[in-house]
Amino acid sequence: MSLIKWNGNDLFPKLDSIWDDFLNRDIFKRGMDLGTTMPAVNTRETENAYSLEVAIPGLKREDLKIDLDKDTLTISSERKDEKEEKDGERITRREFSYSSFQRSFQLPENVRKEDISAEYSDGILRLTLPKTENTPATEKKQIEIR
Repeated sequence: MSLIKWNGNDLFPKLDSIWDDFLNRDIFKRGMDLGTTMPAVNTRETENAYSLEVAIPGLKREDLKIDLDKDTLTISSERKDEKEEKDGERITRREFSYSSFQRSFQLPENVRKEDISAEYSDGILRLTLPKTENTPATEKKQIEIR
């Protein structure tokens, strides 16, 4: 919800400012207001492998999860924070937040799925997906992050 500037001389806010406000909203950005964000991803292909770099600052390795289900690689996170301030036995302020995201990628057939590796440091998750000849889809598994 956006606040509309109101001039005390006007009984109603101007209709054009309401309309402009509506049209200038970024509907894709609305998820950020709800505690969900979509991290930026860089992809690269070399002769031997594909690589992904995912910008996820502020998280711990334990907050991240990487799943492989047949040919779909899913990177996700879920984090809850609670803060509470007390004045004696009375709670004077309590705040909590929840954030999550999920990104899925359809892998090419020439990825050696059993050798996918992941590393997280300095807010960047790096995945290496080695190439091979076409391989059959593997069953669902979770990839460990180092």
